[in-house]
Amino acid sequence: MTLRVAKLRITSVWVLFLWVVLPLCGQQSSLNDLAAADGGGVFATGRYRDRFVEDGHREQEVQARLQTAFQQFFHGDPHTQSIYFETGSNSNGKLAYITDWANHDVRTEGMSYGMMIAVQLDRKEEFDSIWNWANTYMKVNDPKNPSYGFFAWSCKTDGTHNSDGPAPDGEQYFAMALYFASARWGDGKGIYDYHSEADTLLHAMLHRGLIKAHTRFGEIEGEAEVDSAHSMIRFTPNGGGRFFTDPSYHLPAFYELWARWGPSEDRAFWLKAAKVSREFFVKTTYSGTALAPVYANWDGTPHTNGFWQSGFFGYDSWRTAINWSVDWEWWHADSDEIILSDRIQNFFATQPATYADVYTLDGQSRGTVHASGLVAANATAGLAASNSSRAKLFYEELWRTPLPSGQFRYYGGMLWMLSYLHVSGQFRIWTPSWAEKTEARDRDAH
Repeated sequence: MTLRVAKLRITSVWVLFLWVVLPLCGQQSSLNDLAAADGGGVFATGRYRDRFVEDGHREQEVQARLQTAFQQFFHGDPHTQSIYFETGSNSNGKLAYITDWANHDVRTEGMSYGMMIAVQLDRKEEFDSIWNWANTYMKVNDPKNPSYGFFAWSCKTDGTHNSDGPAPDGEQYFAMALYFASARWGDGKGIYDYHSEADTLLHAMLHRGLIKAHTRFGEIEGEAEVDSAHSMIRFTPNGGGRFFTDPSYHLPAFYELWARWGPSEDRAFWLKAAKVSREFFVKTTYSGTALAPVYANWDGTPHTNGFWQSGFFGYDSWRTAINWSVDWEWWHADSDEIILSDRIQNFFATQPATYADVYTLDGQSRGTVHASGLVAANATAGLAASNSSRAKLFYEELWRTPLPSGQFRYYGGMLWMLSYLHVSGQFRIWTPSWAEKTEARDRDAH
């Protein structure tokens, strides 16, 4: 179902003029100036809202809760609280991993989330330690391996690969966290040349060629993490995962930044990918509930396979609403995202207070757990919601939700922290110094 709502976007004619006519006229203008209009979001205004403070909580209280959460997840009791573990050092410095405690493994998803949380909270030591562990154990450096240039999505805590295959949600968060680290702390050398590392990773995500090989995991074909024909991120670049996507991997808010800061030859692609992902959100969500499937075909229809949640609104799906809502908060580029947030919050507002964690797309419960990660995602959906009174109810539920602990603290804890940062206005766009003058000039022009 296509939603026809007034868009806060520049017209295709204007894009054509900026990208084709001006260069032909000899104008020297970077693609940083030619990306989509900045809209009225925080990228343009630089103003971040703290919804907790707006709803009556004291700023000191908001900050204290965030610091408590960081302390618990990164330096709390190792048996019941922490998911961050230091494991010695090597020539690059300290090593540390984020673990999925319930499954006893280390995942690029959690490692990249941990880096994003660390850069947002100005915790450089933890950031560098996680990145060092990822490069030491997870990165595939064999040019004959089908996963060459990417990171094994799951490892044992000793660094042994459970699979060589990558999961592109990890690579995407790695790249964005690295760009933010470059802007916030400056670049170092080797793996700590953050900007160069991000550029290299983005280039591989888009351009890595097809590699076929026999590995200890069998005969595998692997290629780029992006399907260029559809301008969408793949579920995985290896095997059958190349031919469908995961709606929760679509990150148009990040793509807009890569269209400004990434490798210059690929900036036009990322701008297009942001537009495609926004349109995809509408296609893949169910019209009455805005629930998205765990996996989807390129046309947005559910992609079902052996995983029981594949055609349902499941654990991966929770993040989809975070992605479109943050995109609206940052860019105000597609007002369909307002409608989607209103729909999903309206749906969960009609459910029992202890609503389940898995649903059919039309809203039939298939789960049994009231999950803190879904509570966090539904709160973040408020960033794009038009019904502020209803959104406040979801913010307050996040506020009341205890910090996840025990066996299942990993996924819920990561989503709790990321969502808390978004809702409190402390998940920031850290702009490279070389881009600050250009963006300031563009804001003045608007």
